Amino acid sequence: MSSRTFPLALAAAALLLAACGEEKVSTYEVPKEKDPEVPMAAPDAASQAPASPGAAMADTAVPTASGDALAWQAPSQWTPKPASAMRKGSYSVPGEGGESDLSITAFPGDVGGELQNVNRWRGQIGLGPLEPGDLESSVHRVEANGLKITIVELEPKGDPAGKSILGAMVPFGGSTWFFKLMGPGISVKAAKPAFLEFLHTVKAP
Repeated sequence: MSSRTFPLALAAAALLLAACGEEKVSTYEVPKEKDPEVPMAAPDAASQAPASPGAAMADTAVPTASGDALAWQAPSQWTPKPASAMRKGSYSVPGEGGESDLSITAFPGDVGGELQNVNRWRGQIGLGPLEPGDLESSVHRVEANGLKITIVELEPKGDPAGKSILGAMVPFGGSTWFFKLMGPGISVKAAKPAFLEFLHTVKAP
């Protein structure tokens, strides 16, 4: 190789190495530009989404009373609604102030006793709890078809348009049955005679 050819060969080799180096850099930069897009990919919704609390509650069994059930005859103007896991019966009761809801439920034992149950209903319409000595003056007791029925009428003071409750508790077969009519005060009050008559149709099987 001549003295002129050798420097030319070195120069060509240097250019080739430089070209190779540029090619390596460019092929390395392409994937790096795509890296930030990876976290932005949408996750699998089925694997990422937590279970809905409402759905979990809907699948939870409610410990209602079992065994023999009470029977009753509802007024013809009351519209039956589908029963549920908690309700033994359900009706829509029409009224001038709007529809009221009648729920019929049953639970084992006394569910905390009459005072706690009355106070639970009181809390549902914004009333404070009763003291033990005030219970008897706040309920009405009757007997019908061999059943002892405790009736309670609750309405918020000074708010005739507010929600009211007309309820009854009936011990039967080691459980307590609850008949609760809840709705606008004017509607509940108007439905009281029919509700009391309805309670007298409740009987053991």
